[in-house]
Amino acid sequence: MDYITRDIISQDWVTFLLVGCVILYAMTKYFYPQRFQEFILLPITNKYFLVQGKHNEIQHPFNIILFIAQIISVSLFIYLLVKTANPDTISDNRWVFVQICTAYTGFILVKYYLEKIISAVFSLESYVNQYLYEKITYRNLLAIAIFLGNLVFFYMFRPSLLMLLVFFGMVIVLNAVSVFYSYKTNGKLIFRNFFYFILYLCALEISPYFILYKVFIDGGEL
Repeated sequence: MDYITRDIISQDWVTFLLVGCVILYAMTKYFYPQRFQEFILLPITNKYFLVQGKHNEIQHPFNIILFIAQIISVSLFIYLLVKTANPDTISDNRWVFVQICTAYTGFILVKYYLEKIISAVFSLESYVNQYLYEKITYRNLLAIAIFLGNLVFFYMFRPSLLMLLVFFGMVIVLNAVSVFYSYKTNGKLIFRNFFYFILYLCALEISPYFILYKVFIDGGEL
């Protein structure tokens, strides 16, 4: 009888990424305990913005660490969505996650700096910085929910495409609620600069996602 050696190579890189997210969240809680506690309580109270958001420190290490965790969590969820919808894409291309991660990071950063440039052109930097700070904070908070969803979907049971789409829809709704709340908070400013607000809304809030949608649809048809 000839024995055939079977080499089992672990490729569970997802585990390392999720553990990395845990480490990042633990770091923010350890180094910034008060800030983290107020951040987690955002769905209940806006004390975080009243205390921590006074100076709109978007590039604060706390926000940067959470943004890195957001990139990992969102990219993993999109990867799982692609894997469930079209498994052949994953089997044919081992770099799908890297491509998703790079595309998501690039999209967010390009959009962010475009908003900064436009705010400087129209001399609205202080107001736009406050809005961007709120938007980034809410998305970092939603990323925690996505992270928890990833834990369930990757390790507890295999989700169907419908289940993933429902979860994705819930995240979109929660993001829309956070954006609406931010608009409501800055209502007086918006009405004073209503024309610029509509311009901003169409150019930087609606158009990029429409273009992204078209890219995915056209890419899927090729």
